[in-house]
Amino acid sequence: MASIKIERLNHAFQEEISMILMTEIKDEDIKFVTITGVETTSDLSYAKVYFTVLDDTKRKSTLEALNGAASFIRGKLAERVEVRHTPELKFIYDTSIEYGNHIDEIIDNINKEENK
Repeated sequence: MASIKIERLNHAFQEEISMILMTEIKDEDIKFVTITGVETTSDLSYAKVYFTVLDDTKRKSTLEALNGAASFIRGKLAERVEVRHTPELKFIYDTSIEYGNHIDEIIDNINKEENK
């Protein structure tokens, strides 16, 4: 379980990365990205940044664009969040929303079968 300090940093990183993507990045592949969470290691050396995109067909190109811009985003993050060491960022597509939608479909199908 992450410490309270790490949880606060994760939340701050999530907010600031979202703002950086909205205001500092001009890449069209990154326009419709939502940062859904950040998991930072306890030594602050690495952070997994989870995201989703509005247009699911651009998932791969968005992932490549985000990981390509990771060092730029990390530099901007260092300017905005005061920590001794800004973690190295790794962007990962968040499948939890898709999984949740899949579970909803299963529940809906079960309910339809019961109502017949």
